[in-house]
Amino acid sequence: MTSSPMARMLRLCAVAGLAISAHWAVPAWAAGAMTTGGLTSQPIGHYDFCKTHPSECNIRPANLAPAKLTDGLWRRLSSITARVNAAVKPMSDLDNYGKDEVWTYPDNGFGDCEDYVLEKRRQLYRMGMSLADLLITVVRKPDGEGHSVLTVRTDKGDYILDNLTDKVKAWDETGYRYLKRQAIDNTGRWVSIRDGQPVLVGSVQ
Repeated sequence: MTSSPMARMLRLCAVAGLAISAHWAVPAWAAGAMTTGGLTSQPIGHYDFCKTHPSECNIRPANLAPAKLTDGLWRRLSSITARVNAAVKPMSDLDNYGKDEVWTYPDNGFGDCEDYVLEKRRQLYRMGMSLADLLITVVRKPDGEGHSVLTVRTDKGDYILDNLTDKVKAWDETGYRYLKRQAIDNTGRWVSIRDGQPVLVGSVQ
């Protein structure tokens, strides 16, 4: 049976619309939540950040429940990830500030992994998300290099916002070794993750 050009066009548009919807829709599977341990050392970069921004490091969120993962929240996470990744140009702390381990907002348009994390966290917090659900996280990449990502806690598990990809991924689908992250009940404290080995970035006790 033959079909008119208009009918073929409508079918193509319908297929394209389904593809776009699938891209923005909440995944059908759940990521699961990380297993965290006790209090652990604070990364030196975050320690220095807290000295510069003390009000940001003594927040104790009232609501510790994970965020409800809706289609709207998923679109927001995907949009913020892509937008910040595009807006901030990668540059090492040594080249940017003349020293290593500078955690700060990339207001000059340049930054490394921690700066991307801080900016995404800031934007999502301003949109109404609890800081209990926006956790700076230290990982080890498969090549052994230290790296930082933003963990977003949801009722469907923990998801990762990363400057190395625009795709929001389940935490256990990234290939990273998780070491430590901010505590959900205190923005100035850190907890271990699983059986993490010693971190590859500077820490303070």
